[in-house]
Amino acid sequence: MRRVNHQVRLAARPVGEPQPTDWAHIDEAIGEPGDGEFLVRVLYLSIDPAMRGWMNAGRSYIRPVEIGEVMRAGAVGQVVASRHSGFAVGDHVSGTFGVQEYCLSDGRGVTKVDAAAAPLPTYLGTLGMSGLTAYFGLIDIGRPEPGQTVVVSGAAGAVGSVVGQIAKILGCRVIGIAGGERKCRLVVDELGFDAAIDYRTEDIRKALREHAPDGVDVYFDNVGGDVLDAVLLRLARGARVVICGAVSQYNSTKPQGPGNYMSLLVNRATMTGMVVFDYADRYAEGIAQLATWRAEGRLKSLEDVVPGGVAAFPETLMRLFRGENNGKLVLKVADA
Repeated sequence: MRRVNHQVRLAARPVGEPQPTDWAHIDEAIGEPGDGEFLVRVLYLSIDPAMRGWMNAGRSYIRPVEIGEVMRAGAVGQVVASRHSGFAVGDHVSGTFGVQEYCLSDGRGVTKVDAAAAPLPTYLGTLGMSGLTAYFGLIDIGRPEPGQTVVVSGAAGAVGSVVGQIAKILGCRVIGIAGGERKCRLVVDELGFDAAIDYRTEDIRKALREHAPDGVDVYFDNVGGDVLDAVLLRLARGARVVICGAVSQYNSTKPQGPGNYMSLLVNRATMTGMVVFDYADRYAEGIAQLATWRAEGRLKSLEDVVPGGVAAFPETLMRLFRGENNGKLVLKVADA
């Protein structure tokens, strides 16, 4: 076993876009598991827009990553040493292991995954937190009904790509908003959306009048900013707006709030924030349904796996904010 654990730690709180100086690359000795512990070799890291918020100080839905702390990240890995009765050497596991090559765990928040049932990166995407976010956000908060129109921004991303597919499974008309012709083709041709709007080249309000002439019944927002404002003006009576993220605003020093919020009043609509951790006691339900749809061929997994190891984390994170990923962005740390 290698005796050095390479880590990426938060060195400074970013102002605007994260810079290389905001990170510290540390080599540390690999610890040995004590009683009730096991050692995980990290294989794949989940790269998420939410990471940018975790780097900020202040109150949020989860405590911030502290200066000098290993950067928080979901991951899948393999147990390589164990003194825990519930986890054996060779088990594949998923948990919040951080941006590092090895992690000691006592098993809290860790689940076993079946590498034979699905590729390991899928447990960070469609069968992981991204899929669960899409599932509970759309079904519990969006409450779509067959025949209704669902619009999702960030449609080619980790959450949005799953939201749109679930909405189609539920019998809805689905319109995706994405950046670039290639992503728009992907969500229609490969994921089965009914239409796509390229926010980079199209007038979103005009395109929504064409694709959603009777208004938008459910809007699942991953972007915020101008895109959110444009969709608010096309809400149907009683619409539900799900606020999942606002990737367009995360690196802004002056975030833009919704200017067209009065549409909620006019259309008797609701806007509700969604955090997947609130559904922890129902994760098994969500994963079971997502796995069933995937096994039936009704739900496609879309993972964008980037090589490079933990050293490549800072640059890989920025791919999210440049819109370079399709589906779930995953950083490969080591060979399985």
